[in-house]
Amino acid sequence: MPANTESVATHLSDNVKISKFGSFLRKSKLDELPQLINVLIGDMSLVGPRPNLYNQTEVIEERDKRGVYNAVPGITGLAQINEIDMSTPVKLAEKDAEMIANLTVSDYFRYIFATVGGKGQGDRIQK
Repeated sequence: MPANTESVATHLSDNVKISKFGSFLRKSKLDELPQLINVLIGDMSLVGPRPNLYNQTEVIEERDKRGVYNAVPGITGLAQINEIDMSTPVKLAEKDAEMIANLTVSDYFRYIFATVGGKGQGDRIQK
C-alpha cells in the first residue's frame, strides 16, 4: 500500500491500492506470519477473536457486551472461516462469543486447518 494510505480498517477505506505482491500475501495469508511472534510470546493464540483497531467503537461495544475480551485474541477463529469481518460488528461479536463458549480441542484444530486450507478470505476491501 502507498505510504499515504488511510489508517483505517481495509473494509472502510475506499482508496486502497494493494500491490500485486501485497495481494498475493493477503490471498495466501502469508501476511499473518508476523503474528506468529505474538503467539510464541503468549500475547495471542492461533485461535481466538481477531484483534480490532482501537477506533472500531461498534466492534468494541458489541464484543464488550458479550465478554469477548475475556479470551486471548487469535489469528483465526469461527468468524474468520465463516467470512464474517469487522464490517458487521454485531454478527462478528455474536460469532466470537459463540466460539469462546463452545471451543473444544477438535474445534481449535478444525479452525486452523480450515484457515490454512483457504476457508475465509479476510476483510473485504472496497474497490
